[in-house]
Amino acid sequence: MAGPLTGHAVASLVEALAARLLARGWRVATAESCTGGLLAAACTDLAGSSRWFERGWVTYSNDAKQADLGVPLAVLARQGAVSEPVVRSMAEGARARSGAQLAVSISGIAGPDGGTPEKPVGLVWFAVAAEGRPTEAIRRHFGGDRAAVRQASVRAALEALLAAASGAAAASNP
Repeated sequence: MAGPLTGHAVASLVEALAARLLARGWRVATAESCTGGLLAAACTDLAGSSRWFERGWVTYSNDAKQADLGVPLAVLARQGAVSEPVVRSMAEGARARSGAQLAVSISGIAGPDGGTPEKPVGLVWFAVAAEGRPTEAIRRHFGGDRAAVRQASVRAALEALLAAASGAAAASNP
């Protein structure tokens, strides 16, 4: 099941997530920016994923975040795409539009450029919207090149999804 950007650790996380979602009768949706669909691809690499993977969005542009997921343009303009309010809105929009019980969003600066002192390369925000729970946002900073940041983001998103599907709070690691 391991693809070019999905190693054994990612495959194991996907398998654990699948088992947890199937046990709960839940489906998941993804809303990705900096990972460009890598999370959805990792999920659907697993045979039988159609039983628990509902759909995914790649909303790389601000216009796509607004049009596809309902992120308010004013929030995008004020906070920027890589921010807590934006990922919260992305996750909530994905959950509402998909009907899935669980949704995750990812927005970050994978590099090698695009960073600022306030938002450096490697900064990634995540949010998880789960049925019956408040949306949780997570801020992480990953080192390495673009591929490493994107791969670490996929792993972190899967870990957050697994925690939410298990009924636990995901750990924030600024």
